[in-house]
Amino acid sequence: MEEHTPADSSERVWEVEFHLHDSGYPFVAASAETDSRFELAEMVPRADGEYAEFFDVTGVSPERVAALVADRDTVDATLVTEYEDGGLFEFVVSGRCPAVELGELGALPREVEGVDGRGRIVAEIPPGRDPSVVVESFLAENPDAELAAKREKDGVNPLFADSSFRQVLRTHLTERQREVLRAAFEAGYYDWPRESTGSEVASELGITSATFSEHVHAAERKLLSVLFGGAETADGDDS
Repeated sequence: MEEHTPADSSERVWEVEFHLHDSGYPFVAASAETDSRFELAEMVPRADGEYAEFFDVTGVSPERVAALVADRDTVDATLVTEYEDGGLFEFVVSGRCPAVELGELGALPREVEGVDGRGRIVAEIPPGRDPSVVVESFLAENPDAELAAKREKDGVNPLFADSSFRQVLRTHLTERQREVLRAAFEAGYYDWPRESTGSEVASELGITSATFSEHVHAAERKLLSVLFGGAETADGDDS
């Protein structure tokens, strides 16, 4: 299996930006129907080819969002944190998704948003990947997409300083959640492509797949709730 070494922060990467108008994408269609904004917070792999996409949704009630995706067989929505004008949703996606397609091509989606029926994706192509191949392959699979920009830039700095992130982990996650999350990370559960499945990580930890999923999902939701201002919600779950 091909191995990829994480890029040093001093290395330069290619950043590409695509615009989409296909209403087949839930985050594009829902933003058009509700005059709201859908912004991707994080995307993580799940079992059986599914992905959990955490979207920060503003300008619409959570109930309206849930109703809009209820009829889509390829999307399952769960409200993680509710805001005054929206909420943080987890969408488990099993169908066609442009962000997932970019990830499988070796790019790292950094910004995904839907506003007024227009989709926008910004992704980074790390050193060692041919940006032309990534762009051409993505456009071939998504003929409605437009390449809006392609630029070279310095490596990206982490969202949190190490000390700040470690404090968040200590404050909002249980010891067991930290243990399971670390094991999943070190086993390559979050790599593109994934190096280990949830079942394999669970076996290494001596727990069931269901218990592994419970701890990982709870930890992910807590961290994202903290990131989007829902610290009280995060503290309330001790699974």
